[in-house]
Amino acid sequence: MLFAGMSASFGAFSQVEKVDDVRKQLQTTNLDTVAWIKSGVLSIGTNGGFLHNWAAGGELGAMLINGIFSGKLDYLNHRDVWTSNLDMTYGLTYNYSTGFIPRKTDDRIDFTTKYGKLLDTGSNFYVTGLFNFKSQFTKGYDYSLPNWDSVSTSKFMSPAFFTTAVGLEFRKGSDVTLFLSPIAARMIAADPFYTRMSPQGAFGIPYDKSNVFQLGAYFSGRYVINIRPNMVFKTRLDLYSNYLAKDTKDSTGTVVKRDNPGNINVLFDNLFSWKISKFFNVTVGATIVYDNNFPYVPTYVDKTTGVVQQKNEPGADLGWVQWKQVLTFGVGYKF
Repeated sequence: MLFAGMSASFGAFSQVEKVDDVRKQLQTTNLDTVAWIKSGVLSIGTNGGFLHNWAAGGELGAMLINGIFSGKLDYLNHRDVWTSNLDMTYGLTYNYSTGFIPRKTDDRIDFTTKYGKLLDTGSNFYVTGLFNFKSQFTKGYDYSLPNWDSVSTSKFMSPAFFTTAVGLEFRKGSDVTLFLSPIAARMIAADPFYTRMSPQGAFGIPYDKSNVFQLGAYFSGRYVINIRPNMVFKTRLDLYSNYLAKDTKDSTGTVVKRDNPGNINVLFDNLFSWKISKFFNVTVGATIVYDNNFPYVPTYVDKTTGVVQQKNEPGADLGWVQWKQVLTFGVGYKF
């Protein structure tokens, strides 16, 4: 009986060990098998401070809360692969000097799902169809303006980006994917309330319209590096060229916004996660975006005086480039 029990335990342990080995192999190798592969990082952190009669001065009371989720799920069925990626972030800051009214520091929803079929056994190339959705959770404001809370600049589904593409994908396990499509349709949607804010419209959508259609070429590359069992680095590069891009003119024929297919939309996303203990981790993220539909305007008109004022904000030298970086230390879960 003891021998039988030891044999069963050893058999079960060997089976689990074998499954783990297969999962590790599937991260870097294309295998003819049926399996689910999941991975991801969830991190929720907070930081706060309190000052009283502090000689050096500073914010009397402040608290920052932010959360990051980055998850991936793959389903392998012999020559078929179905992959879904979900990235979500949200952050709020509360300061005594602003009456502890919450101000948003981060807000993102980015979902991609794609289905591919292997071209040939032993090959790393798949014919793949892709769908991507981008938006945000709550209203956004321009806090650099003195009357920032009088009107929002964006909200959930305003804008919303929908991209559908068919193309060729190079895949090396689940950790390396390079997707290229010469035919990618994209729709940008928003509430007309925002597109009526300026004669040029907003988010690339014409004045008083609720959506705009684009057709172009799309590239999406993702790479995951498992530096150590408790350290992972993810990087992603998306490029989109709109074949239909052209200059926007007003009723007099004057060009109010220049655009052409050479103005390539860029998304460069990076995330590093370090699980320092069972319940705590450190997450560092940096995202760079360039989109010709989101120009940087360094001035604003004071609604009280009607005078044009310069915005006083850091990073003005970056121009049209959108830059975001986050650092989270808190409760974390890696799967």
